[in-house]
Amino acid sequence: MATRTMQDLAKAMGRIDFAMLTTRTKGGRMATRPMSNNGEVAYQGDSFYFSWDSARTVRDIGADPQVGLSFQGSAGPLGKPPLFVAVQGTARLVRDKAAFAEHWSSDLDRWFPDGMDTRGVVMIHIHAERIRYWDGEEEGELTS
Repeated sequence: MATRTMQDLAKAMGRIDFAMLTTRTKGGRMATRPMSNNGEVAYQGDSFYFSWDSARTVRDIGADPQVGLSFQGSAGPLGKPPLFVAVQGTARLVRDKAAFAEHWSSDLDRWFPDGMDTRGVVMIHIHAERIRYWDGEEEGELTS
């Protein structure tokens, strides 16, 4: 029986450094790449990632906004299995610097040397519609 709440998942997901973002490419194939997961942001079903406007990821989302995210936590004490989370959602491309400011972390300066003012930066906003999770003892689903 599924008993986790969104707040339970948010707490566990905040400790996961990277997510894998999957998009559908031209021709219908799937493409997956790692995206930095900002653990400082409380997860409530929306994820925010920054990318280059010229990236294939952005072209893929422009053509088909349906995406998948997967998260894998670390193994727990005494060999407890890690938490696995799979998100299905809709992505939206955001180019508004005021919106960037709400989700920007100084860690992003590693990839974008002029911060939010770096030319060609776009934010990917993913709204979860279905969230499945497994932790070795329990599995469940949340929908929005």
